[in-house]
Amino acid sequence: MFDGVARKVVDPLLTKAGAWAAAQGFRANQATFTGLALGALAAAIIAAGAPTALALTPLLANRILDGLDGAIARAKGKTDFGGFLDIVADFAFYGLIPFAFALRDGANALAASFLLLTFYINGASFLGFAILAEKRAMHTAVRGDKSLYFTVGLMEGAETILALTAMCLWPQHFAPIAWVFGALCLVTAAARILLARQVFGR
Repeated sequence: MFDGVARKVVDPLLTKAGAWAAAQGFRANQATFTGLALGALAAAIIAAGAPTALALTPLLANRILDGLDGAIARAKGKTDFGGFLDIVADFAFYGLIPFAFALRDGANALAASFLLLTFYINGASFLGFAILAEKRAMHTAVRGDKSLYFTVGLMEGAETILALTAMCLWPQHFAPIAWVFGALCLVTAAARILLARQVFGR
């Protein structure tokens, strides 16, 4: 929902940073793996019971590197494996944070489980649409030059970052944030299913 606005500001900066990093010899997959490691560090901080605000730095660094790996790939040349690795790392990160909050406090387990369920459903709708779009040779640049076909939705990257940041800033409110965000993920998945019925149903 907010990605379109955010990308107008962020994408030019990432493009410049990606071109510079590529010129220095950095590879997109290195950024992907580094970002995943930082995401795992954020999850470890949360799960260990440390002040969750400490997890914000590696968490946000993970998101920056998630954008930077794509910018480096566009500067050096995209690969199918790089696109595959990027989406796997994204889904791993999105699962790690709710899981970490469940480990931190058993009282969070039900809300975390619901959020993980909705991530799973939303992710399946996203990847399923991308597979069929590829089969039909469909292309879009609405969210930039991507390895996969990206369908826009109510809950996208910017909204996820805001939700995860709110969880770290106000961990005592993890459960209500998770329930609300999870419900919105289901709305996003339902909208994508309706879109798929319209596009692929004939």
